[in-house]
Amino acid sequence: MRWNEMSKRRQGTLIALASVEVVLTTVAAVDLRVRPAGDVRGRKGLWWVAIFVQPVGPVAYLLWGRQRSRSRTCGTGTCGR
Repeated sequence: MRWNEMSKRRQGTLIALASVEVVLTTVAAVDLRVRPAGDVRGRKGLWWVAIFVQPVGPVAYLLWGRQRSRSRTCGTGTCGR
């Protein structure tokens, strides 16, 4: 089906889903770029490939690919609880 053959509702849904996909991929890529390798589960190179497998790659990285940074501190003393 071509773009101009789609209903306005379907066009809007497609634009919204594509926007979410772009945002998730961008957030995952920026996070992977700045996160130290020790705070990433697995190899960073494999995650770089995975985050471009749409739509599951960025979601998988954001949910399971990151470890809590050991360099961050918590001032309340309740971290990890």
